[in-house]
Amino acid sequence: MTPTIYYCYDAYCGWCFGFSTVIFRIYEEYKDRLFFETLSGNMIPNEYAQPIGKMAGYINQAYKVVEERTGIRFGEDYLWHIRNPDLSDWVPSSEKPAIAMVVFKEYYPEKSVEFAKDLQTALHVEGRDLTDDEAYRHLLAKYNIPAADFYRKLHSEESKHAAYMEFSMVKQLQVTGFPAVFMQVSETKFYLLSRGFTEYESLKTTIDKVLKEREADVSS
Repeated sequence: MTPTIYYCYDAYCGWCFGFSTVIFRIYEEYKDRLFFETLSGNMIPNEYAQPIGKMAGYINQAYKVVEERTGIRFGEDYLWHIRNPDLSDWVPSSEKPAIAMVVFKEYYPEKSVEFAKDLQTALHVEGRDLTDDEAYRHLLAKYNIPAADFYRKLHSEESKHAAYMEFSMVKQLQVTGFPAVFMQVSETKFYLLSRGFTEYESLKTTIDKVLKEREADVSS
């Protein structure tokens, strides 16, 4: 089997946004040798969705820590909602971006890391509401995905079920925080590569070590 990287993330996770440049660089470097599968978590379950004001105070402090640690920058269009929660109509929920990811992978299964980065940018830089169907329209043009087909699937029970299957898979992997990265190299060998934000050099070193072990196993 082709070794597979499993990137467990949530579109609403600020630390995942901070990690997006790292995983994208890894993806660009290894995509000819490894398959990359992005799995959505359920950080903000739909049944617990609340107005942004409930978490704005925490985010207003936490985003600065993410910026300092990762070098990423949150956009003013996103931060407006954090700084003006009483004026914002946002009610964040992980469900719709997870369903959008499932639908996207029907078209481009090999580009899920790219789409995850696009969703994170749409939210955390451009300030798009990922619970709103229109937040995805500009990406459909980018990837040449038929809008009518995409939106039909976005609201289908099949796609929703597939998203919740991913939530279950992430839970089975015992992911309690995002991001998390795993690698599967055979039917029986599964490695945890990183948990939480990880620097590029550290993640690359771990991947190379696992691949070297795999090559030794194959040749022995």
